[in-house]
Amino acid sequence: MTPRGTPPPLRRADPGPAARLGAPPPADRLRGWLVTAGVVLLAALLRFYELGEPTDRGTPVFDEKHYVPQAWEMVRNGGVENNPGYEKIVHPPLGKQLIALGQMAFGYDGVGWRVAAALAGVLTVLLVVRAGRRLTRSSALGGLAGLLLIADGLSHVQSRMGMLDVFAALFVVAGFAALLCDRDDVRARMARVVAQGRVGDTPFGPRWGVRWWRLTAGVCLGLACAVKWSGSYYVAAFGVLCVLWDVSLRRRAGVARPWAGTVVRDLAPALWALALVPVVTYIASWWAWFGSETGIDRHQVGREIGTGGPFAWVPDALRSLWYYHGQALAFHENLTTGSAGQHPWESKPWTWPMGLRPMLYRYSDEAIGCGAAECVSAVMLIGTPALWWASIPVLLWGLWRAVTRVDWRWTAVLVGYGAGFLPWFLNLDRQMYYFYMMPVAPFLVLAATLAMGQLLGHVGQPERRRRTGLLVVSAWLALVLVNFVWLWPILVGDPITPEHWQAQLWLPSWR
Repeated sequence: MTPRGTPPPLRRADPGPAARLGAPPPADRLRGWLVTAGVVLLAALLRFYELGEPTDRGTPVFDEKHYVPQAWEMVRNGGVENNPGYEKIVHPPLGKQLIALGQMAFGYDGVGWRVAAALAGVLTVLLVVRAGRRLTRSSALGGLAGLLLIADGLSHVQSRMGMLDVFAALFVVAGFAALLCDRDDVRARMARVVAQGRVGDTPFGPRWGVRWWRLTAGVCLGLACAVKWSGSYYVAAFGVLCVLWDVSLRRRAGVARPWAGTVVRDLAPALWALALVPVVTYIASWWAWFGSETGIDRHQVGREIGTGGPFAWVPDALRSLWYYHGQALAFHENLTTGSAGQHPWESKPWTWPMGLRPMLYRYSDEAIGCGAAECVSAVMLIGTPALWWASIPVLLWGLWRAVTRVDWRWTAVLVGYGAGFLPWFLNLDRQMYYFYMMPVAPFLVLAATLAMGQLLGHVGQPERRRRTGLLVVSAWLALVLVNFVWLWPILVGDPITPEHWQAQLWLPSWR
């Protein structure tokens, strides 16, 4: 019995299934695209600045020496390398084909072998701006994410090198952005189903038909694998993430059997889009190799491969391609510190989150133009410390939010970060390098952006709290930008004095 006049116990009102599906994307489309255009223009100006320099006396620097000549072979050989003597071609063709396009347009010089990488770096900034906007529902925070990526030293240097990792990063981020679009699209469709009262028509919930954004993500992830095999980690990680999103959507919408509905309605289309489509895309990237007569291992059936056996029904070209992949895999498996020795700039993955072991791509003490008798020119791959040194608290905060608050935004970003970072712990004897973090850097930037958004607070909080948050975020952003400006000479190889060079080397592990 409740005495008359006693108020009922306070309970949080259920907002209803439609409201539980999440906030729609921001509506300020014009403003959003203006912010995007401004950030991308700044990225283009910085990424293309004196792109052709420095070189090693007119030749490529560091690992450009592998990929640039192979790309030049593609220009002269119909899109395929021919190196049958050593079998040192151990990565898929797409990244080198993109470098080859730049060489076709600008010739065999510094600009020619780096222009495709610079363009990929600019496009990655564009995608990070748009992905950050969708994650935070804020055009301003999306622009902030783009600024952070511009000011990241690792992303800047890799965007100015004729190497493969910048292309892998581009396609991974493109796949992630497409999955964010798919998530928003299917939630908008579910909201209409809920509004029409059709969510309970079956215990499994509605069917979706073709999900074009998810198919786009599958193509992008297949292209990432066609640059480097490490793209396969993202295929697996994003596939699991999408299944969890589908379950969450059906549960929040009030579907009677959300897990069974996901299995019945979503699992097969997800396997098609995020498993089969990437495989088909990857195989299609070998088009030039299939059409060649001189590609490495192109005609191994009848030589190293028998003509009979249980797989005799498989076309010879596919069997030869499988053999080629076996040879490449053997190369990678034997590329260990124990067998090949320790590279001077090798590092292990526990040093990567904070960039404790950067890489010196080029060094010359014969430079001129610094205003002193002796000048140094160096290019060092180094993540901006004001950004990278904050990674541990940012990631721990994000993990806490993802676990305790079930924050899908943090979950998505942490999955992207972990897919590019954690697999390298499986074989610690392998030779590994800091530039493997290039596809991970955009997710670090997105994590920092989410943290900055929470520091800023929301409209309903007290004005003093929001001003304090704005002050902290402004100071952090200013510190990142100043740090980037300080590092600029050793990111682009500008001549500096030996004293200035020594002042750039903050930690013993940087030497």
